[in-house]
Amino acid sequence: MSAVTEPMTQADERAPLTVTARGVHVSYDEHEVLRGIDLTARPGRIVAVTGPSGAGKTTLLWALAGLVRPDAGSVHVGDAPAADRDTTSGAGVVLILQDNALASVLTASENVLVPLLAAGVEPEASQQRAAEALDQVGLATAGDQLIEELSGGQQQRVAVARGLAQRGRVVLADEPTSELDAANRARVVALLRAEADRGAAVVLATHDPDAAAECDAELHLDAGAATWVRPLEG
Repeated sequence: MSAVTEPMTQADERAPLTVTARGVHVSYDEHEVLRGIDLTARPGRIVAVTGPSGAGKTTLLWALAGLVRPDAGSVHVGDAPAADRDTTSGAGVVLILQDNALASVLTASENVLVPLLAAGVEPEASQQRAAEALDQVGLATAGDQLIEELSGGQQQRVAVARGLAQRGRVVLADEPTSELDAANRARVVALLRAEADRGAAVVLATHDPDAAAECDAELHLDAGAATWVRPLEG
């Protein structure tokens, strides 16, 4: 872990954070996935990133998270370049992955708990955060179940709980409602709104028009090009 990384116990005590992408281009094997993308995610607001499969939504979130380095353009977390994932994670950028990335040999509770302990959160506080987050996503009684025992929708909610428990200054959520029924989709969107109300900058990649409508702005991607359906105001 990079020397700039700070324990997550401090993440919610630090100043709010803005993430900015300017003129971002990303190519894979000479195929341009993102073409000159501009995006600003501000504290207290939710930006929806929409578009069809393959439009570049995941790549954009990965660039914001420091997992992908742009071929051109820049991404900044606050005033600092998003050099790599260690840098952004240390600054308080939380990424909820589309494929959930859960450890099947661990329980739901352990999947939420382990990242907190690894980041230096005290065991008692980690246990409390994990229990609270699982309760928030409606899985209070599923904490002792192995991931492989849970449905796809339940696994997705565990991944959301893991992100919530980290209390990031920036929350990047990649299709966090794709396997959920209407009630749980609404629950997760409400929880992301609560993260924004707490002071986080939230970016939500989604296919769901109802979820996008609940956001403060919407950036639509198509073949790597961006159009603001609703720009972020203020």
